[in-house]
Amino acid sequence: MRYVSTRGGAAPVSLSSAIATGLAPDGGLYVPEAMPRVGKLPSGGYLASTAFAMLEPFFAGDPLAGELEAICAEAFSHPAPRRELKIVGAHVLELFHGPTAAFKDFGARFLAACIARLRAGEDQPLTILVATSGDTGAAVGAAFHGIPGVRVAILYPDNRVSPRQAHQLGSFGGNVRALRVEGSFDDCQRLVKGAFGDPALQADVPLSSANSISLGRLLPQMAYFGHAALNAGDQPMNVIVPTGNLGNAVACLWAREIGLPIGEVVFACNANDTLPEFFGGQPYRARDAIATIANAMDVGAPSNFERLRHLFGSDEATRLNGTAHAIDDATIRDVIRRHAATDGEVFCPHTATAIRVFEQRRLAGDERAWTMAATAHPAKFDTIVEPLIGREVEVPEALAAMLAREAVAEPMAADGRVFADWLRGW
Repeated sequence: MRYVSTRGGAAPVSLSSAIATGLAPDGGLYVPEAMPRVGKLPSGGYLASTAFAMLEPFFAGDPLAGELEAICAEAFSHPAPRRELKIVGAHVLELFHGPTAAFKDFGARFLAACIARLRAGEDQPLTILVATSGDTGAAVGAAFHGIPGVRVAILYPDNRVSPRQAHQLGSFGGNVRALRVEGSFDDCQRLVKGAFGDPALQADVPLSSANSISLGRLLPQMAYFGHAALNAGDQPMNVIVPTGNLGNAVACLWAREIGLPIGEVVFACNANDTLPEFFGGQPYRARDAIATIANAMDVGAPSNFERLRHLFGSDEATRLNGTAHAIDDATIRDVIRRHAATDGEVFCPHTATAIRVFEQRRLAGDERAWTMAATAHPAKFDTIVEPLIGREVEVPEALAAMLAREAVAEPMAADGRVFADWLRGW
């Protein structure tokens, strides 16, 4: 199995090379040269076993192939239960039972397990760059904390993440440092991409990515969708995915593409309507992100759109394979407040966007079963959720331990030269 750039200007590479470098030399994102297909997989069993079966074709011929089973065991050691709601035909896929209470724990732990094996015996440290709109940075920090030969720089938009998210991001120390960037998530993402596009900087400071631009993050995210679909019954599982940078949504589509029983895939967005506008028939137009209470989805230029378009080959074909809906802050608040009062369900702001898209489907007469991806624990957003529901949200044990640690974040200008100097000086 070889991997090529979405932009077509880079030579094919192995999976290990794609994971190690993060971004292709031409600025594109790595994708399989040919998408594999898997045979019929069994239902039941462990999530780690399903992950191994699904991902094995992607590792064919790679130096990491012999380690894949152990990597999956490390990354998928916590559950991803699919739970029925009180609304007939409605389920949530709970992806927040990992160490930082967000779905990104799966991909971050998988990537860390891969990188640790690829870097064994290397003398010069590898610096992992991660731009985060809230949850990615903490997951990556937790996954890589203490791994020899690896350093992590977390860039997040200052004052645009929840207080508990900010505390998580700065709570690691050691080989993990947090930078609060003066700007938006898109500014953070531009700094990261600019660093990868600077050959002189990379000669001085070997770099890799832990954003969903990294195959090592995106590939494992296929597994929990596939596992849930295998255990969802006789019909293909229709999915609503809250999305910002499109990594989780593309992973769901890739799982469907390789043969898992996944039906329609719908994207739930916040007020950043780049994707709803595109799926509504207008040309794709990246723009600056606007701040919302579903801050982990505050993305105006989703990187993984390149992978989405590459998968289907054209804008027209892409629009035939998905829909996207924008949910504003007032509606998100209404969903959180209403469901806590009527059925005792407490959702994070991101999950609430998917719940509202499901409700819109029901109101339009769609009686099919749907599974909504629950991407983060509501306790991460206490300042938003608790005033709406009128009570405290119980904090998961792992999150509580992280919040009890001291947190430090360094200021960073949204300036590529300043960031490059900082990296050289680390």
